Amino acid sequence: MGMTGTGGQSGPQGQPEKRPAWVVGGLTIVSFVVLLWLIELIDSLTGHRLDSNGIRPLETDGLTGILFAPLLHSNWEHLIANTGPALVLGFLMTLAGLSRFIFATAIIWVLGGLGTWLIGDIGAPTYQGVVVETNHIGASGLIFGWLTFLIVFGFFTRKVWEIVVGVVVLFIYGSILLGVLPGTLGVSWQGHLSGALAGVLAAYLLSGPERKARALRRPVGPPSLST
Repeated sequence: MGMTGTGGQSGPQGQPEKRPAWVVGGLTIVSFVVLLWLIELIDSLTGHRLDSNGIRPLETDGLTGILFAPLLHSNWEHLIANTGPALVLGFLMTLAGLSRFIFATAIIWVLGGLGTWLIGDIGAPTYQGVVVETNHIGASGLIFGWLTFLIVFGFFTRKVWEIVVGVVVLFIYGSILLGVLPGTLGVSWQGHLSGALAGVLAAYLLSGPERKARALRRPVGPPSLST
């Protein structure tokens, strides 16, 4: 049985009890998904006016959509489809460390959005030879980034448990990577592709400490031969 010190602090030195990493990670990703649902509720009550704040490719005023697009969804079905993968993949991301989760998410969010802004009109429908204006919204680009991050991160760090996580994630969710290819009308394969590439880049950048440590352990120069 544990003992609680004065002031609600535990332990003999009065240190506050630290929550397990998985609890902090779970609360973080659940809070993010709850935010998505609250935004969609507001969007629905206002006649989906928020949806116009997505990424409009190659338009200067469409750049602000990079910040807002992952928070917006076209309808409840769109949000529900993203909720499950966001909870699972987002939670697994937090297990690599909360700071890494934040930095990886920021990289995927910004670079994935910028990539969508650059290529978002490729393959878009046309009317009389003119590309119909597209507006990219949804958290799926972020989800694709989390997915590819988890798949490749372990191969950069060479940590067994992270490799195992990557293999399991690839086995369970690998089929959705086909979403980076043009196909279904109205689905932003450009956003999926940009997010996926940003996830690989984030994994490489954030595995830097492990890669540097591994490089330092390598022998320098040719081995010595005794005669």
